[in-house]
Amino acid sequence: MKQEEIVQFSMEDLKDKIFEIEEKYSKLKLSHTVSTLENPIQLRHMRRDIARLKTELTKRENSAN
Repeated sequence: MKQEEIVQFSMEDLKDKIFEIEEKYSKLKLSHTVSTLENPIQLRHMRRDIARLKTELTKRENSAN
């Protein structure tokens, strides 16, 4: 997910997207523990997407105050 896409989301969309990706990440991490993934780099990309989304959310919350 690119930063340009993230900036266009509303606050509710950001929160929903964070929740959605965190759910997928936890399931993928569990399946990776049980058996190795075909592409384990997916975990890294998901972690970074979550970080980007949370950073944008924090930035918006701080600018609103």
